[in-house]
Amino acid sequence: MSKILFVLLLTVLLVTSFLIAFRPYFTQSEQKQTIISPIPNFLTLLVNGQVSTLNLWIPLLDNIARSTLKKPEIGAKSALLYDLTTKEVLYAKNPKEKLPMASLTKIMTAIIALENKRHDDKYVVESEDLVGEDTMGLTQGEVLTLSDLLYGLVLHSGNDAAETLASTYPTGRIGFIKAMNKKAQTLGISDTNFTNPTGLEGDGKQYTTAYDLLVITNFALSNFPLFNQVVSTFDYHIPYTSLHKEFYLENETNLLTSYPGVKGVKTGYTPEAGLCLVTYLDYNGHKIIGVLLGSDNRIKDMKTLLDYGLKSQGVNPPPHG
Repeated sequence: MSKILFVLLLTVLLVTSFLIAFRPYFTQSEQKQTIISPIPNFLTLLVNGQVSTLNLWIPLLDNIARSTLKKPEIGAKSALLYDLTTKEVLYAKNPKEKLPMASLTKIMTAIIALENKRHDDKYVVESEDLVGEDTMGLTQGEVLTLSDLLYGLVLHSGNDAAETLASTYPTGRIGFIKAMNKKAQTLGISDTNFTNPTGLEGDGKQYTTAYDLLVITNFALSNFPLFNQVVSTFDYHIPYTSLHKEFYLENETNLLTSYPGVKGVKTGYTPEAGLCLVTYLDYNGHKIIGVLLGSDNRIKDMKTLLDYGLKSQGVNPPPHG
């Protein structure tokens, strides 16, 4: 009898030890596993849908090109000139100061629209889309393509084009603006806030920095051939169809025709923001992005910066008016 009890006790001890040793494997499905990710929440797909196009590019402001040239004086509140070829800052003035951006907002508007093109490529204009003085001349009920609206968005700085792109977004205008801000997060910038797709005043505090605009513009130029094509176009004709009237658009970025090598990008102005400009130059082996915020003479300021930037790299600037 004692042998039987001993065997039973030994069996119980062995079974108990087995269950204790392998308990985690039996209870794993019942336990909530906590995983601490080193990635911030706003860079996870569950929190931020724009992460699917994550593309971090963090230019260093302290990587300044060496130059013996005297730094020019300009009237803009903030400015940044960056050489994409040498990865150097050629000029900086308050590059991290938060300022209103006016229609430079539309660079991000173009990005969101390009990343979320409608399958049918048909964008219907609603009465609510017809806002602001700067327009491409849309009429309620007209139907245009993404390409046509982008030309109106950039060349005429059309607020009606911006609002049409936003209102036809899958989750509507509010979702479009949310996507703009989420996209800024995925680009690694934190000093930009969008409250509308146009840059018009009155919809809350909308701001950015010259640095953030450099990152946004580089992303647009690096990822969307159509964006490059649109911003470098001086004039564009959209012929009449049964869906819309005829449009003739002309680019407001004057440097396209007055400074050789300039491939355009975007102008902006509101009384609050002053004159703003982002310019892309591809000249003599150097690809340069220039940003101006709060200028009183953006054309003069930008020409001054481009001349200085090229000279600092040992390149003679092209003759220009």
